[in-house]
Amino acid sequence: MPGSSGFALAIGDALRREFGATTGAVKMVVALTGANTRAVRNWFAAKNGPSGENLVDLIKHSDEVLETVLLMADRKELAKVKMVGDAEKHLRQALARMDKIVERGSGTQ
Repeated sequence: MPGSSGFALAIGDALRREFGATTGAVKMVVALTGANTRAVRNWFAAKNGPSGENLVDLIKHSDEVLETVLLMADRKELAKVKMVGDAEKHLRQALARMDKIVERGSGTQ
């Protein structure tokens, strides 16, 4: 995207990973941040990045944006801690789903 800064590109990529690239995704981010629709569309398109206040609002609601900011700030160790926490959360969710499957299976015999 010509003219886009590295910051805008990174945040746009993070937003698309977290929320998708649909009109609904833009509307969701507008609701989460209170920013105007045009500004949010520009973030998704990496035309520009959010202000500091809006960035903090995004971080409150987006693990992808948080991880991106940590990596951009060269805080790799904090990013690793966050990624391990995310992996643990997903593993716990998967184990809970497996337990439900096993419980259902044992009740039908």
